[in-house]
Amino acid sequence: MKNKKYYEYLLKIQAIAKIGLLHSSDPYALINYKEINDLSKKMLEEFMEIDFTRPNYFARDVYPTPNISVRALVFNNKGHLLFVQEADSKKYSLPGGWVDLYQSPKEAIIEEVLDEAGIGVEIERLIGVLDHTNFTSGTPEFVLAFLCIPTNVKQKHGHETISASYFPLDKLPPLSHKMHPSELQRLIDATIKKEVIYE
Repeated sequence: MKNKKYYEYLLKIQAIAKIGLLHSSDPYALINYKEINDLSKKMLEEFMEIDFTRPNYFARDVYPTPNISVRALVFNNKGHLLFVQEADSKKYSLPGGWVDLYQSPKEAIIEEVLDEAGIGVEIERLIGVLDHTNFTSGTPEFVLAFLCIPTNVKQKHGHETISASYFPLDKLPPLSHKMHPSELQRLIDATIKKEVIYE
């Protein structure tokens, strides 16, 4: 168990470093992220007794797989749907985001809604699995959408969002690129009909 935990910690550290290298523009941060990435890679090599210069499981170009993201449909007692306003685009999306390494979809959606909307939720059921690839820049992505129930847990939302608000279904806000209107409508319809979408 200790070895498994150590291994998972190293993978998580390396995943954080790779995300930082991908998204950070600060030159000092990039140096630090590269150092963390190199150190965690070296530690993984020693721990697993493998050479990461060879083709291996961790090289995404060896066996590319789709990304997994999660989205939450959260309704209030008036039947209005929760949206978060994004800080970068100023448009709206369902709360959610990428599933991190060694994080379950359940953990991811609870964490994302709390961080983006400042609202605690519990999962009621899966609404659907959508192929989101056609609505992105071409990166393969599958979206797991969950119907969630708000709890009494509340906190200030994170820096990625400006606000979190409920909207009536006949007056939805302008959507960001993260959710196409046709996708959203399919999820709403599946929620009302108590169906599950699979693609």
